[in-house]
Amino acid sequence: MLKGLKVSSRDNLTSRVYDQMRIGLMSGSFWPGQRLRVREVAAAMEVSDTPVREAMMQLVREGGLEMRSGQTINVVKLSRARYLELREIRFLLEGMATEKATPRMTPAMIAQLENLHAQLIEAEQTADYEAATLTNYQFHFLVYRASGIEDLVSILESIWLRHGPMLKLLYPHAPPAYPVRHQHLNLMDALRSNDAALARHAILADIIEGGKAMVDLLEQLEDGRAAMVETAQGVVELQFGQPAAVSSKTSAA
Repeated sequence: MLKGLKVSSRDNLTSRVYDQMRIGLMSGSFWPGQRLRVREVAAAMEVSDTPVREAMMQLVREGGLEMRSGQTINVVKLSRARYLELREIRFLLEGMATEKATPRMTPAMIAQLENLHAQLIEAEQTADYEAATLTNYQFHFLVYRASGIEDLVSILESIWLRHGPMLKLLYPHAPPAYPVRHQHLNLMDALRSNDAALARHAILADIIEGGKAMVDLLEQLEDGRAAMVETAQGVVELQFGQPAAVSSKTSAA
């Protein structure tokens, strides 16, 4: 769960720890509601406790983490209602970013998108779910950053600090499914033809179709048919068939 967080350089350590954790949150490396222990994260990143603690406090201020009881730090866990509220905001902002990006996309950028999408499909097929959520994040933000609107990208990153951990729930229980064709393919077709309206439609369809099973799973988590539990080894996992009273006690949040 923390294997991809190792810091590659000792320069600007707190900044590098912060960047890695921030990307980890946006790309689904952490479970929603997961308790983060400074020493465990520091050991995984092979750094001391201080830069990890400082990075965590910055992420608390940005809303990607939350502090409980003055000491415990957890990844933000969205309710089904809040997930759907954020999705409405994503419709507006990600649609706008995609429209603005369309005329700015170069053949090299589209080639990058093709490569990322191929990596995503391979990761899904080989059950490398952490790689799947990472490449999905990279695919989306390559498009959004191509808009050239830095403030818009910053707002989207802030939203994905809370949305990203929900991606951890996708595999293997709620994988994205598309009735006809993967919307990433439709998006790339629209970008090649410089059709901003069609590109916007594809990104919105991707959000809806790709997240449909997620919405259903969130309903199961809320009514007690499923629960996130932390094992004795500190591993968070989904369990199904839990009575509501039991799931509330064992939830990772």
